[in-house]
Amino acid sequence: MNRAEFLLRDWVGYIRPLGEQYVRWRGSRRGRTLYRCPLLEELLPESVAVAEQAARRAPTGKDIFLFSVWHHWVEYSALLGLALAGQGHRVTLAFLPYEKWGRPLDWLTLRQNAAYTRRLLTPAAHLLNPVSVIDLDRPPLPEKLERAVAQVALYDTQYLLQIEEVDRRHPLYQMRYQRDCLAARTALAWLEQHRPQIVIVPNGLIFEFGAVYETARYLGIPVVTYEFGEQNERIWLAQNEPIIQHKTDALWQARRHIPLTAEQRAWLEGFLRSRQTTQRSDSFARLWQEAERQGSQQARAALGLDRRPVVLYTTNVLGDSLTLGRQLLGPTMSDWIRRLMRYFAARSDVQLVVRIHPGENLTDGPSVANVIYQTLPTLPSHIHVIGPKEKINTYDLMDFADVGLVYTTTSGLEMALRGIPVLVAGKTHYRGRGFTLDTDTYEEYFARLDEVLANPAAHRLNEERLELAWNYAYRFFAEFPRPFPWHILHKDEDMHRHPLQEVLGEAGRINYASTFRYLTGEPLDWEHLD
Repeated sequence: MNRAEFLLRDWVGYIRPLGEQYVRWRGSRRGRTLYRCPLLEELLPESVAVAEQAARRAPTGKDIFLFSVWHHWVEYSALLGLALAGQGHRVTLAFLPYEKWGRPLDWLTLRQNAAYTRRLLTPAAHLLNPVSVIDLDRPPLPEKLERAVAQVALYDTQYLLQIEEVDRRHPLYQMRYQRDCLAARTALAWLEQHRPQIVIVPNGLIFEFGAVYETARYLGIPVVTYEFGEQNERIWLAQNEPIIQHKTDALWQARRHIPLTAEQRAWLEGFLRSRQTTQRSDSFARLWQEAERQGSQQARAALGLDRRPVVLYTTNVLGDSLTLGRQLLGPTMSDWIRRLMRYFAARSDVQLVVRIHPGENLTDGPSVANVIYQTLPTLPSHIHVIGPKEKINTYDLMDFADVGLVYTTTSGLEMALRGIPVLVAGKTHYRGRGFTLDTDTYEEYFARLDEVLANPAAHRLNEERLELAWNYAYRFFAEFPRPFPWHILHKDEDMHRHPLQEVLGEAGRINYASTFRYLTGEPLDWEHLD
């Protein structure tokens, strides 16, 4: 589509009477589009019948506003909404039918996608109350809420471009700001009028999800955010916080004093072994390693390391949602990396190994390696950078590391489980739990690093701190993610394996009842987990 055609379609679609008349004229013909919901087309009729039957037996539930954007999430949210409706809740499914997070979409195509979604959801309308967000009123945003939405747009841009320093004049920021404002303005209009008891939204930090989260919090309406990690049949949940921040304070306070059983420790050992391989098991939705383990000696030889102490820095992906808003020592993660590289350039008494996150293989933006080489165009011989595609397993590197450095990545927790002293530079969930070395300023950080490098062995975790690390790791990996039948990465497969009839039946009540209660705003009792 050329620019003139795009602008014409955008203008026609933006004027609601014109856009709706065009959609009626075109009918179901949408042309080429990325916005399709084949899973919903297949599963909706049977799922509606199951939800209707279950709802007749269910007690009266809550008024729930369920928000979704993009066809994959709309499909997921519709089935999730039917599961909630089948438990007696009164669900409103609000949707924004965009096709790409970072690509402009003209208003006419948006209206066509909305009409397609409404037609698709018609059989479930009495259970889901589908609402096309683009048809809602758009009041101006109060100043406080507008600032929060602008921050969401900034995070969006950082995430999509994989950068940290954003010029707000950038076209992508401008597009994301407009979209986020649209989501916030329409949500503000609907939520103020209807005041649901709970808002449920994915993520809560970025994209329109973050904008609606901020709107609900501004209005004082309880919000549950949810996301998915590496494990199958598990969901992360948070109440009145973006789940991606992984706030584990309540869990840790309730569980830290409970010693691990032999069975729990064995589970954690098996789980950690599974993370180290390239072979995906039934338990994992994704794995990051590009090479099987070859042993620490082979890794040492490949890097040409000698007997000097080894510092292992395992990186995050630039702009990843796990780094957004996590600044602690300085303005950005890149600022910390630059300072770190200059520090180690002058420390030839130790060897620094930088493992670039294998997740960069799935991205198109700048690499952490770019930041490193911009700081040190020629690396000293004692600094080694391992690219994301290099066939070296990160866990072979941990076997001989004397000190660990991280920003927020979970590998810092895994290094602590081996007794390695780990310095944390960002606001990560396992910071301040008693087994990492934490500081609040650059001055403190580099003074502590000097101290540790003077005698790494003396700073290895003692038995008490090591037990804390193992306890926390079990709580985070085994208890923080709650049982749930459907993972967003392979929802088609999961929703066939665990159909709504199973989820709303006896087996589903046994396996998922507490998760659904927490998802709908009931407090989770971390002291007495199911």
